Amino acid sequence: MLVLFSMLTFGCHNDGASQTMPINTVVDFQYKSTIAIGGKGAAEVSAYDVVSKRLFITNSDSNVISVYNIENLEAPVQESAIVLSIYGSPNSVAVRNGKLAVAVEAPVKQNLGKVLIYNTSSLALQREYVVGALPDMVAFSKDGNILVSANEGEPNEDYTIDPAGSVSIIDLRNDTVSTLGFEAFNSQETILETQGFRVFGPGADLAKDVEPEYVAISEDSQTAWVSLQENNGMAKVNLMTKTIDAIYPLGFKDYNQPGNEIDASDKDFETTLKSWNVKGIYQPDAIVAVKIGGVEYVISANEGDSRDYDGFSEERRVANLTLDTSVYPMSGDFQNKINLGRLKTTTTLGDVDGDGDVDQIYSYGARSFSIWSANGNLVYDSGNSISTETLATTLPRFNDADKRSDDKGAEPESVAVLNLGDQRYILFVGLERTDQVMVYDVTNPLAPTFLTILSHNGDEAPEGLLVIPADQSPTGNDLLVVSNEDSGTVSFYENKQ
Repeated sequence: MLVLFSMLTFGCHNDGASQTMPINTVVDFQYKSTIAIGGKGAAEVSAYDVVSKRLFITNSDSNVISVYNIENLEAPVQESAIVLSIYGSPNSVAVRNGKLAVAVEAPVKQNLGKVLIYNTSSLALQREYVVGALPDMVAFSKDGNILVSANEGEPNEDYTIDPAGSVSIIDLRNDTVSTLGFEAFNSQETILETQGFRVFGPGADLAKDVEPEYVAISEDSQTAWVSLQENNGMAKVNLMTKTIDAIYPLGFKDYNQPGNEIDASDKDFETTLKSWNVKGIYQPDAIVAVKIGGVEYVISANEGDSRDYDGFSEERRVANLTLDTSVYPMSGDFQNKINLGRLKTTTTLGDVDGDGDVDQIYSYGARSFSIWSANGNLVYDSGNSISTETLATTLPRFNDADKRSDDKGAEPESVAVLNLGDQRYILFVGLERTDQVMVYDVTNPLAPTFLTILSHNGDEAPEGLLVIPADQSPTGNDLLVVSNEDSGTVSFYENKQ
């Protein structure tokens, strides 16, 4: 079933006043078609080559890159896959200037991974680059000269081997790889933690503990931002000097503030957003960089993530915490499952005075998207907009997400931005648990506007969002490509202008 809302014209907010936009800024995305690839993990991240009209899709279920010619979106043609079994499992793909980059984790994911380069026309393997452990995301700079890989460095299940997280910079001009660690920030660990950064793995210092997740690169190809999801931070990387310039702690979100209300229980038998004395840990997954009005911003999907391993787990429900009764009095019945009792929290934060009880409850993620400055300052957070809009317009989907109210809600997973002639900027936010894509106008980064929700029956867990602008699209119109991890499907939405 198509969920669609058509906007023919909309206000541009650059100067705070509403204006009518020219016809080429129309936003009317409609469902076009779907590719059904396989089961869970068969379609996670996609990249498109404008010359060959090929879509490349990571398929970790079969350890291949699925290849489809999408010149005719009514009938995409499946082509021979790129087999990766001798290398490992693919996590990410990116395309630029006839090159396909594939981030591949090693069969033992604590070992060093690789970025493989293929020709997008012949599909021939051209180069192999060794990067850090578990390369989770790879991105080309806008000029195509540089590749950046976020190497997550996750521990093994027993937490006895924990490789350091890193960022690899592959300079295609001179064929070099620079893998950057975070050792220089070990001396800043204490001050960063006071600002909301997290270092909490067993026996780990900052450099060992960081887990780079996702990469966004500036318009001028000189800067990269890397989300450090579990650590609740973002790193800024200078691609010219090949150095990590800064770590930005992202702080916490107050669910007791108006506009931040949440549904905190999956056992309350109601769909109501309430204020609670709980702090959300932003913990962004996907991020995207966009320049609006000459100013660079980074937009994040604040999914949240915990560490829950056999050898170490930080997860505990509120019902199992020892709460400070001066902050959470017994009369509030906070540990009841219909209130906060079911909410998953971390044991690594909250005992402010060190007396063994929890003075502040912290939960995973922020159930929102955020807009940050280039230096990590919060410009805008969507508050409870995602919950409010799904509740108001797609109640059955909200009820599906209610099963995850105790965890991270709808789980904003992915983000992408469509630039319409430098006049209008459209943000897409993929929601893993409601199987939807939220659409916002972010032309004014200080006051984004909700537009609509896109979804298609059979699509489950949108993992990757890809925008193909009209001047590169096989249809001549803007396309949104949604890769759905759980259903193994890729769906296309076309902007009907």
